[in-house]
Amino acid sequence: MNVLVLQHIACEPPGVFEDVLHERGATLHRVELDEGEPLPSSLDGFEGVVAMGGPMSVNDEDEHLWLVAEKALIAEAVGGGTPFWGSCLGVQLLASSLGAKVMRGPLPEVGILPVHATAEALADPVFAGLAWPRPTLQWHQDTFELPEGATLLATSPVYPNQAFRVGNVAYGVQFHLEVDEAMANEWARVPAYISSADEVLGAGGLDRLLADFRASMAEMQADGRTLFSRWVDLWA
Repeated sequence: MNVLVLQHIACEPPGVFEDVLHERGATLHRVELDEGEPLPSSLDGFEGVVAMGGPMSVNDEDEHLWLVAEKALIAEAVGGGTPFWGSCLGVQLLASSLGAKVMRGPLPEVGILPVHATAEALADPVFAGLAWPRPTLQWHQDTFELPEGATLLATSPVYPNQAFRVGNVAYGVQFHLEVDEAMANEWARVPAYISSADEVLGAGGLDRLLADFRASMAEMQADGRTLFSRWVDLWA
């Protein structure tokens, strides 16, 4: 099982999701686009695609020219039925690649915050069965409209579009469930992430966020493992 991993900053690897893939015997082909690593010329030989987060916007094509090719590759994957999983920036890339608008939200959403399931999620093979609402790590300001034909699976009061499915095997989630403590500590050193935390949470907010994260980390990682494993079960 070969899986293409699209990474946009070194401190946002797949985390718990990567653990699941290794346990399934998968081989990961990692492309760190922000470092200029090239995308594969074809999806031939890849059973799945995983796109992770990053500090940039999907609309920053002038600054990050690789976004154009990445979105074209994601559209090709989804159109061809290749399983896709996107987290945070990854879900925004999924939406944009399918023609939906990605834009600034009303305010940054940063912290350990609850996400609620939609009625459609209760019958979804990946999202069903969890005791919603669930705690999630949020650290973003952009949001997205749903692509045509998408099924909304999760929502929150400020950002209604939190997760969606297109077809049977393309999923995207705005929130983070893959993060371990080492990753969170790295994020706390990224200037763009620090400024967003300070803007929303005020003085000392980053320390409070890390404390809240540690308190819910095991629960969020368990949820991340459950959701991602169910997604893999759909096609592996």
